[in-house]
Amino acid sequence: MLSNVKAVLWEKKDKDYVQCNICHNHCRIAPGNMSHCSSRTNVDGEMKLNTFGLVSSIAADPIEKKPLYHFHPGTKVLSAGSWGCNFNCLHCQNCEISQITDEKKILLKNGEKVGGHYISPKNLVDLAIQHECQGISWTYNEPTIWLEYTIESAKLAKEKGLYTAYVTNAFITPEALDLISPYLDAFRADIKSFDDDFYSEVCGVKNGTRVFDTILHAKQLGMHIETVTNIIPGYNDSDENLRNIARWISGNINENTPWHVSRFFPLHKMKDIEPTPVETLQKAYEIGMQERLNHIYIGNLGTKNNTVCPKCNNIAIKRELDIEVNLNEAGGCLVCGNDLNIVIRL
Repeated sequence: MLSNVKAVLWEKKDKDYVQCNICHNHCRIAPGNMSHCSSRTNVDGEMKLNTFGLVSSIAADPIEKKPLYHFHPGTKVLSAGSWGCNFNCLHCQNCEISQITDEKKILLKNGEKVGGHYISPKNLVDLAIQHECQGISWTYNEPTIWLEYTIESAKLAKEKGLYTAYVTNAFITPEALDLISPYLDAFRADIKSFDDDFYSEVCGVKNGTRVFDTILHAKQLGMHIETVTNIIPGYNDSDENLRNIARWISGNINENTPWHVSRFFPLHKMKDIEPTPVETLQKAYEIGMQERLNHIYIGNLGTKNNTVCPKCNNIAIKRELDIEVNLNEAGGCLVCGNDLNIVIRL
């Protein structure tokens, strides 16, 4: 569904080619062709947006489902996603919407909808308020490729006092992140591996470890950061890889930065791989603790994952059927005042 909204961060090249600069793929697109993520089409040497406002999935969720455990705990967020992705992960959990089929690509190229429905930025914010959400998260597929829509939505969200969050593979360029940074509060970033070969072989992108530069840039811009590693047996589960990730988070972001280590389940093109053994997840937890990370959470296993103050062992956030928050006004431990790197809504 071609949009008249002006595309950002692209440049003209020879022979009416255009180059997109919103992610590190830097797609060079021939006339009549689409970007790797299918969100943009070169129409006669001009970049046009295919999916602006085209929503594939929407739901009102606990913020903890993102997962964001140290960001406005106990609140509700409106989650929205579109179509396409700048990665082609073999283990994609949302492949029905992120990995666009050739048939759907033809529809997009012809300016037609591939499914879902159109929701304007204003209507998205109105929906968040109607459903008593305290924020908006762009998730389900990669929000970077929806940049123009997320910027316009985030501007309106901030005017209404809502918080905003990206659930992202962190492959966005610094220029693109700068554009949305005044309106983006949280950056929940995947760290899929410390090995560039993993990004190439499993995710289908070159220079995948640029994600580390991107996360550091988000930190410099003042965003709240939480990280996730989905651990796949035989691919990114080695002690060395997990230790490198944990050490990097601790040394480059903050010892109180949450590291969510989640269990892999057979999906998409990795249906022949067994689920992650519980012992591997526990190993990752122990490695994270050895590398001085204070908050490691195991996902996709049904564990409660309380937040415990590392200084006095007080349960700062209890996650049972309801969320019980025991924090001071600054988001620190209510008992000893220790800073836990938690953003709370006053």
